[in-house]
Amino acid sequence: MEKEHIKIAVIAGDGIGPEVLAEGVKVLKKVAELDGTFAFDFTYFPWGCEYYLKTGKMLPDDGIETLSHFDAIYLGAVGYPGVPDHISLRGLLLRIRHDFDEYVNLRPVKLLKGAPCPLAGVRNEDIDMVFVRENSEGEYAGAGSWLYPGTPRETVIQDSVFSRYGCERIMRYAYELARKEHKTLTSISKGNALNYSMVFWDQIFKEMGEQYPDVETHSYLVDAASMFMVKDPKRYQIVVCSNLFGDILTDLGAAISGGMGLAAGANLNPERKYPSMFEPIHGSAPDIAGQGKANPLASIWSASQMLDFFGRKEWGSRVLNVIEEMLVEKRVLTPDMGGRATTREVGDEAVRKLEE
Repeated sequence: MEKEHIKIAVIAGDGIGPEVLAEGVKVLKKVAELDGTFAFDFTYFPWGCEYYLKTGKMLPDDGIETLSHFDAIYLGAVGYPGVPDHISLRGLLLRIRHDFDEYVNLRPVKLLKGAPCPLAGVRNEDIDMVFVRENSEGEYAGAGSWLYPGTPRETVIQDSVFSRYGCERIMRYAYELARKEHKTLTSISKGNALNYSMVFWDQIFKEMGEQYPDVETHSYLVDAASMFMVKDPKRYQIVVCSNLFGDILTDLGAAISGGMGLAAGANLNPERKYPSMFEPIHGSAPDIAGQGKANPLASIWSASQMLDFFGRKEWGSRVLNVIEEMLVEKRVLTPDMGGRATTREVGDEAVRKLEE
């Protein structure tokens, strides 16, 4: 039987990106080796802020065309001193999300056993949610105007863009996921203040709910929702929200479920017309780059998401179990998790556990 070859474009990026991604690649290679029915073919691209400082571009003119021939993209981290954040973000990460119509941003917020939690009296099973964030339009559409720059009349307009098409498809994905997993679905908006975009969002969520009478639904305003994430996180299972609200709330989710070192994300084009992208969502942390202190568990978790996406859910679960075992044992962890191990040692331990 011929092996399936899955082509992965690796953009390690900036700061600690190359270090943490190397450990995720190590884990993916070991999984493929142990399974024997498939293989990952990795191709590396040196794009990011360092590339920008040399060329004035975050990726080359034919970068999107080059990436389009891969099955998935594995991204490390983007951002470095000297390159404005709006340039580094829009020039690479948001460009890929937009051009490849990766309209589903899937972020697990799950308190693994052994992971630190700042909330008192919270059990592991109380924090187990998945955020389905709209990833293609909304507040990050990049539409607006900068009028009369440098004058007393200087005015900036930042437009949010919400289409029925965009809202319906992200909500349908969330409803289908809730139905499949027999979980509740919560929509988060701000319809009391944003009288066009969020009223529209709420209306479509209610309309679509009529097609899913078996799915229990809830709707919260974003300010109340953030309070409940801290006071009563167990009320959330599947959550659907706009681009901006999803961005903010998932970082709050990371804070209550082990920290940014355990925060992974998937940017999905569910129809697979274009490649999807998987990433640890922490920053590039240039202050600790090259020191072996970076926590690679988020990049390994995003590798688990990649395995899930390619139909290798048993391996995806096994990788997540390995992370949990390491957190419980507390023998081989990086300093941010209270350990003394290096980035590479954590990856080696994950591989060792997979081999057991």
